[in-house]
Amino acid sequence: MTQTSENVTWLTQEAYDQLKAELEHLSGPARAEIVAKIEEARQEGDLKENAGYHAAREDQGKLELRIRQLTQLLQHAKVGEAPADNGVVAPGMVVTIAFDGDPDDTLTFLLGSREYVSSELETYSPQSPLGSGVNGKKIGEDASYELPNGKKASVKILDAKPHSG
Repeated sequence: MTQTSENVTWLTQEAYDQLKAELEHLSGPARAEIVAKIEEARQEGDLKENAGYHAAREDQGKLELRIRQLTQLLQHAKVGEAPADNGVVAPGMVVTIAFDGDPDDTLTFLLGSREYVSSELETYSPQSPLGSGVNGKKIGEDASYELPNGKKASVKILDAKPHSG
């Protein structure tokens, strides 16, 4: 559960520990594995036409990018408490909304940083149009936000509960 504001990302202890464990795995065993794959592919000969070598180098680039992203995120992270269960939408909460007040047209999502990925929920950043529109609203209130095409959309907050991890 995270909230990003001006280069500071607020994380619950659980989210911090999860991201730190991912970084340790990528920096250690995963990095060693990719280096071994590159060396193995190098032994096969001509590098210009060696698809295994090029694929391993591409995987290495993706791995190093993720390591840099996690390192930067964790360097600027502040560990805090999960949001209060008070019916007010805040980062780290699972929010259910109804589009244009239609109870049959709903969406449930996690309001938080995309770095903390929930497998069962879509994640919207507090800085996204929808996220900034609902942030701070109470259950039962209406919220509006601007769509990419410039039109306004309105939603009703149906539920807001702290994410359980």
